[in-house]
Amino acid sequence: MNRILQATHFAAIKHTSQRRKNPALTPYINHPVEVAWLLSSLGGIEDEDILIAALLHDTIEDTQTTREEIVMQFGERVAGFVSECSDDKSLAKAERKRLQIENAPKKSHGAKCIKLADKLSNLMSMLNDPPLDWPADRQRDYFLWAMSVVAGLRGVNQALEIELDKVFQEGLVKLGN
Repeated sequence: MNRILQATHFAAIKHTSQRRKNPALTPYINHPVEVAWLLSSLGGIEDEDILIAALLHDTIEDTQTTREEIVMQFGERVAGFVSECSDDKSLAKAERKRLQIENAPKKSHGAKCIKLADKLSNLMSMLNDPPLDWPADRQRDYFLWAMSVVAGLRGVNQALEIELDKVFQEGLVKLGN
């Protein structure tokens, strides 16, 4: 069986009832699919485990999925990447955000690539279709925070980093710095 299709199906089931916060309430699964697509098409990533982990990157954090479940279906390497990309939801949001900045440089190459594509996807969404209840100052704060996270992820994928820089520039112009 094609493992990438298996992971897409797994993620789609896990995220079935979730929606993005944009006005259209887009199905959440579009986000992990976009992250994997950005890694492949823009980032030139062909490593199947990294692409699978990109599809699954929010399952531990945002669904009832366990690390063990991912190990059983997709292997230890994929589960490791997904774990590296997952926030501990038992912590306060401010602490999770602080830890993302602090831990970014410590991540593996694969997890850094996934996080770069994840931030790119989220920032593009913020620019083109922001959450309905997010005023410009909150959007700008997200951009500034994301810049701090990305600073610790740099050096692993020039194409993703160049695209992020374009989006940062566009966002800061649009939202005011």
